Amino acid sequence: MILYPNAKVNLGLNIVGSRPDGYHDIETIFYPIPLQDALEVQVSAQPSFRLAGTPLDCAAGDNLVIKVQRMMQDKYQLPPLDIYLYKHIPSGAGLGGGSSDAAFMMRLLNEKFQLGLTDEEMESRLSALGADCAFFVKNKPVFATGIGNVFTPLELSLSGWTLVLVKPNSSVSTKEAYAGVKIAHPEVPLTELVKEPVQNWQGRLCNAFEPTVFAAHPEIAAIKDKLLDLGAAYASMSGSGSAVFGLFSSPLEHIEDEFAGCFVRQREL
Repeated sequence: MILYPNAKVNLGLNIVGSRPDGYHDIETIFYPIPLQDALEVQVSAQPSFRLAGTPLDCAAGDNLVIKVQRMMQDKYQLPPLDIYLYKHIPSGAGLGGGSSDAAFMMRLLNEKFQLGLTDEEMESRLSALGADCAFFVKNKPVFATGIGNVFTPLELSLSGWTLVLVKPNSSVSTKEAYAGVKIAHPEVPLTELVKEPVQNWQGRLCNAFEPTVFAAHPEIAAIKDKLLDLGAAYASMSGSGSAVFGLFSSPLEHIEDEFAGCFVRQREL
């Protein structure tokens, strides 16, 4: 059985409070995008985990797919599995690739072995693995609060827009991104801003990580500027970076040539 875990982008991101556990309260909008990994699972007498595609900087046992497999194995006594993960979504990008792999792994096991888990039960289990893992169970636009783990469904469609996604070779750690952020409450709620035309978002729908990250990584700031110069109606860094995306009214030709040396993908939404 094979599924295709997809990425997400953040539409706006505000840091609205600090917490006694060391985390921060945020407000953001998660929006799923058609950039996908591939995840295949088969029953096998020779259990294995095979990884291909974009390299990951972590041990196989630390991969969230394996953590889900172990979690479900212990609970449901599943048979030995051969797991194959092809990574296309870059890591360290703010796109939720690892979280999506985890959620799709649980969805796949639930369906393949007819475990009968509801979406809510899967979300509860996944929340222990990462704040945004549970988002990919329903995989629909949400307004996310708390540490990014409390979801409110949102009626929002970017259908008809073209997304251009650019990730430089540099990556940004979550710790680095949070180091210089300032707590602030937006004058206009994100949920109200996204009701306006996309052309009105720039300069109003902001990512609170950008000032800190752009100061340390001017090459990321330059990507955002270039996307706007190319005609993006809206451009922003996704999450804590380092990927930046732009929304265009129509596809661009030869977009890869504009960002030599970077991971570049163009998708119609």
